[in-house]
Amino acid sequence: MSRIALVDDDRNILTSVSMTLEAEGFEVETYNDGQQALDAFAKRLPDMAVFDIKMPRMDGMDLLQRVRQKSTMPIIFLTSKDDEIDEVLGLRMGADDYVKKPFSQRLLVERIRTLLRRQEVLSGEEPTAAEASQAMARGDLTMDPARHAVKWKGMDVALTVTEFLLLQALAQRPGFVKSRDQLMDVAYDDQVYVDDRTIDSHIKRLRKKMRAVDQEFSAIETLYGIGYRYNEE
Repeated sequence: MSRIALVDDDRNILTSVSMTLEAEGFEVETYNDGQQALDAFAKRLPDMAVFDIKMPRMDGMDLLQRVRQKSTMPIIFLTSKDDEIDEVLGLRMGADDYVKKPFSQRLLVERIRTLLRRQEVLSGEEPTAAEASQAMARGDLTMDPARHAVKWKGMDVALTVTEFLLLQALAQRPGFVKSRDQLMDVAYDDQVYVDDRTIDSHIKRLRKKMRAVDQEFSAIETLYGIGYRYNEE
């Protein structure tokens, strides 16, 4: 049973969403603000979390930043209808997805299931021979999907599930262009809609993480109006 943390200062949302998730078979932990959640996460991390952005004591952005210092667990942001800047900033800071308020609880459940499925695939137990064979080396990059491990020039790079899948999709065929639509298909289920801005934000975050270990990293090329390409160096 997967444990989901809901962090929102709106008690109505906490109550209704937790009831829906529990009916779907999830274990749910609820918190009224970011600081309360962070204190609980220090003792035991959930399998994934859903954060509201605007909260007292510690907002969702600060909470995300703190969590990302120690964990790559999947995180979904809840944003208000007009908070486009917050959506983009949240994705660049490391959120995996966002859902706008007011939202369909069925949509939220599907987004949660999508992220958990990807996390399960990339964070499995001891890899089988077939899984081990999926490990990939492209120049200075090595990726091991069975262990969710990424190294660049021998240095570890901690990526979220979404970032890992996007990098893997690009690096599998160096020199070939992947459109944003193709990358969306890799990172999200068909029934989950995201826009171009979401993919662009994940790519910017991915580049930032790679450049944190190598300032000269330039393997991911943007082809404006077309998509992205991985160039094996």
